[in-house]
Amino acid sequence: MLVKQEGPWTYGLLFNHIWSFAGHENRRDISSTFLQPFLSFTTEKQTTFGVNTESSYDWENHQWTVPLNAFVTQLVKIGKLPVNFQIGARYYADKPRGSADWGLRFSITFVFPK
Repeated sequence: MLVKQEGPWTYGLLFNHIWSFAGHENRRDISSTFLQPFLSFTTEKQTTFGVNTESSYDWENHQWTVPLNAFVTQLVKIGKLPVNFQIGARYYADKPRGSADWGLRFSITFVFPK
């Protein structure tokens, strides 16, 4: 994982690769690379605007899945507890046949500071 914060900007790359190397002969082999470059900007009012992709490449089937994500988050306090709300849209630039063309995401994250 590579992450850099400069003022209100945060950017970086998360990545990994997984593969199978043992197990039952009947089970499919797995070899998959995951890449998540990201860029976000946070305002003084704790609103964050961001873009990323959560791309994966299936080396066994030679297939990319490339969702492009745009999102907005807002950090608020409920009582003394910080809570982050996020809404985002997703468009698939590349995908396996029969997969979705787009998607929506909504999340709530409770933040427990030390």
